[in-house]
Amino acid sequence: MSGSNHMNTKVEEIIADLKSYLGYLKEMGIETQPVRETDPSACHPTPPAFQPPAPSQCLEEIRKEMGDCRRCKLHPTRRTLVFGEGNEEAALMFVGEGPGYDEDVQGRPFVGRAGQLLTKIIESIHLRREEVYIANIIKCRPPQNRNPEPDEIEACHPFLMKQIGAIRPKIICALGAFAAQTLLKTDTKITALRGKLYDLEGIKVLPTYHPAYLLRNPERKREVWEDMKKISQWMTEKEAQPAGSRNR
Repeated sequence: MSGSNHMNTKVEEIIADLKSYLGYLKEMGIETQPVRETDPSACHPTPPAFQPPAPSQCLEEIRKEMGDCRRCKLHPTRRTLVFGEGNEEAALMFVGEGPGYDEDVQGRPFVGRAGQLLTKIIESIHLRREEVYIANIIKCRPPQNRNPEPDEIEACHPFLMKQIGAIRPKIICALGAFAAQTLLKTDTKITALRGKLYDLEGIKVLPTYHPAYLLRNPERKREVWEDMKKISQWMTEKEAQPAGSRNR
């Protein structure tokens, strides 16, 4: 390929990517270019000790094991236990913080305004919500949507890890500080964690901002778009690998 043809190809790729990005911003409701500002990330308690995924149970068995869970102090105020939903063989899994009001009422994760935004984010990389799996760090709504407390995270953590073990996704998108810090066993701020790939017992983890945070800070949607492109590219490259090397 001549130098000019190669340059034309690169320019076409850049233009196509820019058009895709502008379409994404329009879907997200952004009409102007975002401006970077300081992220007021709060500190997060030290996550519980890591427990490796256990692939011996299916999701139905894990849900039965949880039962009418009363393992922490959230059970008296919750309406429903929000276990998770989606493709049980998903290559991509999303893990958020915990249920809000709408999720508590419906018993499904990410169904409120933040959930509608998450659906658009998933669709931005040409996937449907039904093709991924969605869960949370905790399964019950904290009163007044306060932050999860360490004992609540610890009570739910074994079940989340069993869910991950049952699904065995290729990659997990950790939504927000609590999800990222719990999965990665760190207290590093989400601003420093996001956009990078980490390893969780052979499963890749890429943290990004929580959709609820994006509703309050729409200028951050551009960064989430970049993170989602990284996930999509990684999955495409993984799929292109020979079958024998995909688990390496």
